[in-house]
Amino acid sequence: MEIVEVEIEWTGTKRHAELLISSIYPDDPESFLAEVIERKDGAKLIIKVSSCNLNSIRSTIDDLLVCLSAADLSLSVIENNNSD
Repeated sequence: MEIVEVEIEWTGTKRHAELLISSIYPDDPESFLAEVIERKDGAKLIIKVSSCNLNSIRSTIDDLLVCLSAADLSLSVIENNNSD
């Protein structure tokens, strides 16, 4: 079977991107690559997952999206509370 690669991209501030990465690394750091690319208008977080097994890649992507969603929501609440 061929290798399947999935890429997740998120844009925002560099600090937010770094915090998102830190929220997913404890999960299973060997299962993906992540990097933050600085841009003029902020940063882009790129997460790449590759596998020969479609069920495995689906499970990894599902786990990452759940962790990222929870972390993003928490960070947004904290940022909103700090701006009040």
